[in-house]
Amino acid sequence: MVLDIVLIVIGVALVLSGADRLTEGASALARRMNVPEIIIGLTIVAAGTSAPELFVSMVSALKGTPDMAVGNVVGSNTMNAMLIVGCAAMVAPMTISRSTVKKDIPFAVGASVLLMLLSLNSFLGRWDGIVLLLGFACFMVYTLMQARKGAAEPAAEVKPMNPWLGALWVVAGLAMLVVGSNLFVDAASSVALSMGISEGVVGLTVVAGGTSLPELATSVVAARKGQSAIAIGNVIGSNVFNILMILGLTATISPLQIEGITTLDMAVMLVSVALVWLFSFTKFTVERWEGAMLVIGYLAYLSWLIISL
Repeated sequence: MVLDIVLIVIGVALVLSGADRLTEGASALARRMNVPEIIIGLTIVAAGTSAPELFVSMVSALKGTPDMAVGNVVGSNTMNAMLIVGCAAMVAPMTISRSTVKKDIPFAVGASVLLMLLSLNSFLGRWDGIVLLLGFACFMVYTLMQARKGAAEPAAEVKPMNPWLGALWVVAGLAMLVVGSNLFVDAASSVALSMGISEGVVGLTVVAGGTSLPELATSVVAARKGQSAIAIGNVIGSNVFNILMILGLTATISPLQIEGITTLDMAVMLVSVALVWLFSFTKFTVERWEGAMLVIGYLAYLSWLIISL
């Protein structure tokens, strides 16, 4: 048990560090090749913060633990909308643009509804995965069209880097993600089995918490600097990416039989992003007290998961 816990910590550290190296190297290479900054922000940087979820979910599915793969995404999205937005709003009230409230957040709500409908039979097959991937393609096309029409969100700064170093960072980041994901999934599965905890609950809590650390750090720091657009954009973009891209790709590669993730878990995920949407309508701002309500709601859900073990 102690060794498994140590391996979980090492796995998380490798996954988070690997995602950082991969994003930094890929962004530097893209800049070197004169790829537009908005493309970097919408693809490489966005994918980078969700890289932990992607690798952990895919490795989980390939290793025969689909509940952990789905639980990772459902738990991460719930944590993103309730805990991360809540903490960021408590640090500083978050001003939400009309475009985000009327167009971007509804896309995240729609993705959550689509996942619930597709998983009603407790199974995500290859065709379901293709439907999710098509939804992601539509989201990317829509986002790029919106970026061309209006003012783009501030893009993340990319440090100048030697192309060879950038390529090395990409390779090193991928290696760390693969190794870290394997360590994490194996150790988490071992702990779940030894304690009689279902893989779904482990995915909803431990795995989701570990893979959501990049979003938590990014959003809280952005809110503290007064960049609430980046904070909320990070969460909404990550939620859409997690459902449409990660589960879509995972289910297409390896169909997922869902047993440990309940309808209630899916409903909490949907309600969490719907609450962010609702709070955003009030003066287009998520106030500190609304952030506190989101955090309390997440802690209540977490408590329920623990009590129901």
